[in-house]
Formats: sequence, C-alpha cells, structure tokens
Amino acid sequence: MSFSDLFDSGSHSRNISHFASIVRLAAVDGEINDEEKAVLKRLARKLDVNEEEYKLILKNPENIPFTAPNTKVKRLERLYDLLTLVFADHEMDEQEAFMMKRYGIALGFSSEDSKAIIKRSIAILGGKLSFDDYLYLLERE
Repeated sequence: MSFSDLFDSGSHSRNISHFASIVRLAAVDGEINDEEKAVLKRLARKLDVNEEEYKLILKNPENIPFTAPNTKVKRLERLYDLLTLVFADHEMDEQEAFMMKRYGIALGFSSEDSKAIIKRSIAILGGKLSFDDYLYLLERE
C-alpha cells in the first residue's frame, strides 16, 4: 500500500494535511517535546488520524501536501489547533511566530490579517480557552 492510498476521503485528506502542518510547526524549534507530543496525540484523535498515519506523518510530514479549508471558521479552527500546540510549552518563539504567520497566509488570510489574527490570538490564548470562546473573542470588535 502506498502512502497516498492511506488517505481516501476529501475530508480525511484535509485533516491529514492539517495534521502534517501541525507536526511541521511542532518540529520547527527542534525536537518535539513531551508536552507537544501530548497535544499532537490529542489533535490526531480529533482529526481522525489513525496510529499508522500518525507514525508516517511524524516520520516525514513534508510528504503531505497542504490543503486549505473553505470557510473562515474552519481556517480559524486550524489556526487555533496550531496555537494550542505552540502554547503547549507555554511560550511562542520567533520561529514559531513566523511559521504561524506563514500558515495563516497559506490558509487564505492576507499578510496583514494573518499578522493581526496571530497577534490577537496570542493575547487571547495566554490562558486556556475552548475554540468557541477563542472564536468569540477573536471576532469581537
């Protein structure tokens, strides 16, 4: 079975793409630590990534092409997932912030919007919030 044969449905394929992006971001500052691994496991379950897929993606996330979601809420949910991973170790370094901005642009936000969303998200996620609370606070004027 080839690697691409593992991913057949469109929705599952987008989840795999998102999870691979999360893994790339987790590894940007070096080795993935235990806190990040715990978040990755939780997000893998949330995204219906099975154990075989999980291992293959962790081994080489660059093999998975990026697929952006269609709706703004889904794009924000993807950013939220990444931010929870970044804040697993309770801080965001410059490299992670740069990757978050690039990911926001890849999701379809303009450079300015991506920067503003990430900045506001960092302020909001100083504490632990659910996605619904995050979305509400992010979209408040």
